[in-house]
Amino acid sequence: MTTRATQLTTHTLDVPGATLAYDVRGNDASTEPILLLIGAPMGAAGFGTLSQHFADRTVVTYDPRGSERSLKTDPTSAVTPAVHADDLHRLIQAIGGGPVDLFATSGGAINALALVSKHPEDVRTLVAHEPPLASVLPDREHALAAARAVHETYERSGWGAGMAHFFAVTSHHGPFTAEIAGQPGPDPAMLGLPTEDDGSRTDPMLGQHMITSTHYEPDFDALRSASTRIVMAAGEESEGQMTSRGAFAVAERLGTKPVAFPSHHGGFLGGEYGQTGKPDAFAAKLREVLAASA
Repeated sequence: MTTRATQLTTHTLDVPGATLAYDVRGNDASTEPILLLIGAPMGAAGFGTLSQHFADRTVVTYDPRGSERSLKTDPTSAVTPAVHADDLHRLIQAIGGGPVDLFATSGGAINALALVSKHPEDVRTLVAHEPPLASVLPDREHALAAARAVHETYERSGWGAGMAHFFAVTSHHGPFTAEIAGQPGPDPAMLGLPTEDDGSRTDPMLGQHMITSTHYEPDFDALRSASTRIVMAAGEESEGQMTSRGAFAVAERLGTKPVAFPSHHGGFLGGEYGQTGKPDAFAAKLREVLAASA
């Protein structure tokens, strides 16, 4: 881990239908490409610990539209990976243009694949960590049904019930069957989640990403022909879960194999959102993978 101090500055970028908030941890002495760290719907706040491990280069993080500080003009407007990809393209242009190195996790990995399929010149190396792509799994019919069921629970019963169902689906190991996809979510009270419905339906993950991200169909022809080096990544402790299986399925279609990263889906977290993975080891692995591009 490097210890050189960097100054964080916060900026905004107007894009069609939204204003994006992003943070720059600058290092003018670095000769490496900018390192862009993204999730979805998780925003910049999730990368505080990981950013500190790369103080020897300029690091940029952002809040995807509809998450945290990045506000949509119409809060009810649909957001797809293609929309997020266009936002990322505009963000990369705003921070000086590509190619950047891009670490993308979860829904962010899906958005990054959409970006590279359209703008490969924007990205030197993409490390796509655990994309929850139910659409590419051998059991896609039932995996997609399980994702839709989470969304439907949220729409019917609110955030607590939706999150309980989300945890059940995302922690499932192995292929999805019709029986598993049709199981109701657990009682949210058993997980310490609220049981009352506050009536809001604006949660970006449960309200939109459970459908738009999981159902996204990557353009594998464009990805295979892209100038970008694409590295799929899966957590050592995530084996069998949808997000890990997504990484393996995409890698197979690209003719590669996923790189094993320490810990689980949130392996880079160092206390953000109350979760801690193995951030030191995770950052070391990411540095190793990125160095292979040099």
